[in-house]
Parts: sequence; structure tokens; C-alpha cells
Amino acid sequence: MQASSVAAVSSVSQSAPARLWSVPEVLALYELPLMDLIWRAQGVHRENFDPNAIQRSTLLSVKTGGCSEDCSYCSQSARYDTDTERERLMPLNEVVAAAQAAKAKGASRFCMGAAWKGPKDNDLDRVLDMVREVKALGMQTCVTLGMLKDGQAEKLKEAGLDYYNHNLDTDKEFYGQVIKTHTQDDRLDTLEQVRDAGINVCSGGIIGMGESRKNRAGLLVQLANLPKAPESVPINNLVPIPGTPLADKDRLDPFEFVRTIAAARIMMPTSWVRLSAGRQEMSDELQALCFLAGANSMFYGDFLLTTGNPDIERDDALFARLGVKAI
Repeated sequence: MQASSVAAVSSVSQSAPARLWSVPEVLALYELPLMDLIWRAQGVHRENFDPNAIQRSTLLSVKTGGCSEDCSYCSQSARYDTDTERERLMPLNEVVAAAQAAKAKGASRFCMGAAWKGPKDNDLDRVLDMVREVKALGMQTCVTLGMLKDGQAEKLKEAGLDYYNHNLDTDKEFYGQVIKTHTQDDRLDTLEQVRDAGINVCSGGIIGMGESRKNRAGLLVQLANLPKAPESVPINNLVPIPGTPLADKDRLDPFEFVRTIAAARIMMPTSWVRLSAGRQEMSDELQALCFLAGANSMFYGDFLLTTGNPDIERDDALFARLGVKAI
């Protein structure tokens, strides 16, 4: 990342949310004519970011499968019969090699995910080594390890962690229909610990799980109205996985996804809004529309934990066709 880009990241990430939002206000955004909504979102985007720059992150599953939680969308839950096999925590040298390869291909942030309800202290120690080594490569570091215990966020901060990902998934009203082994308040507690430790927050959600538009608006309200809005907001479009309870969900209307991106941009003007899971199923034209609506971050690489992602050559070609640059 160039020095000017680093400065831009630093300046926008220090800003707190400018206002508190209500669900009716966000529903009013959703109900605007699509072109008016995108026009407004693009204006907000240009006030805060280079409109032709996209941040690229690579996500690696460092510990796959065998999770005790019952998240209805997830192939890594031990409760469901999926094709995902349980694997041990990856060796440090393999993680570093993957990070080096990601950097060489143009990623500026390396995210490491582990399928745990929360890390045990001895497992966390190994992850801390991963964070230190990836940080030494000059990349931004991010981990998603589940719910944290007291003191663990501080250890991650000391190791040099830049971002901690912990999605709210959906709004509090719909949450119990997706996950029953923990509450959304448990997730909010982890986000509070991360923020208190001085780590940037990466938190977003998944749409297309059968929730209503009101639920989608509620999710964005919860994110935007946190004491400080997340610096990074991944918006996932559900990838129905055979063997999970949501395997047969119909695909969401693509324009509803674009509306969600635009609303997130308007509500969290200085956050990085990321295209995450589900991008493999998106056409180049739909992705371009999402960028126009304010998305300015994406996962880059062939896999996202256990689901597919567009190959690097396709993404490079899309960037060239659109005339956008990677940061």
C-alpha cells in the first residue's frame, strides 16, 4: 500500500459515526428509487474515499471444521453433515507461505479464520505467532477466532493485530432463527473487548438467509450505532451449502444486495464496505454496480474459508476493465 493510501486509511478510521440511525430511516433509504439511492451513496463515497480504489484482502482458513456452534449457514459446524472435513490448526510455516503468496498477488490485508466457538489459550498462542509473522511481511493482519475471553484481545493487540472480524450476521430480532447456541449479545461483548483493546473492528452480516428487509435495515442500524462504527463492514450474500439448514434458500434479488451496500455506505461513510461471500456467483456487471454503490473492499483469492471465490485472473481482468486500482 502506498504511503498516501495508508494516510487515507488512518484518517478515515479515526472518525466516529456522525449520527444515530433508526430502522424507519433506513427502510426509507431502501425504498428510494435504485438510481437515486446509488447516486446518494456514490456522493457519500466520493467525500470519503478514492472512488476508483478497491482494498483487497485474502482470507485463509487456518483451522477448518469441527465447530461446536449451530450457525445455520455454516459448513464448519460439527452438527451438520457437509463436505467440510475437520482439520487441525495449520503449521506456522504454511500460513506464512500463504501470506507471502497473497502479498505477491496484490493483497494488502491477510485474514486468518479458525472454526472455534472461541480460542483456547494454547491455540491463541499459536495464532499470535501467525499474526507476528504476517505483520513482519508488511501486511495488515486480521483474524476471526470466535468469541474472546478476558485478556485475549489485549494479547492480539500486543502481537500486532490490526483487525478482528466478528460479524453480527443479522439483526437481533432474526438472530435466534439462525443461531441458537449463543446470543447476539455474546458477539457484541467480543466486539466491545476488541474495541477496548485498541484493535480495529471488522463486523458485518449475511443477507439472503430468509430475513426481511426490516431485518436487513436492523442489522445496519446495529452496526452503524455502535459506540464507534466498524472500520470494516463485510456484506455477505448467503452461499447455500448442502447439508446446512439454509441449503435450500432461494437466492436474494441482486438489486436488494446493491441496496444493502448503498445503505451501508450512506450510514457508515468512513468504513470500508467489503464484498465478501457470494461474490463468485455475481456477474462482473453486478460487482461493478456494488462498487458504484459504495463497496470499496473485497476478498481476493480462490477461497473464503470453505466457499469459493472468483479466481485472481478474473478479478485482475475486472479491475482493468473498470479502470480501478488495488490498494
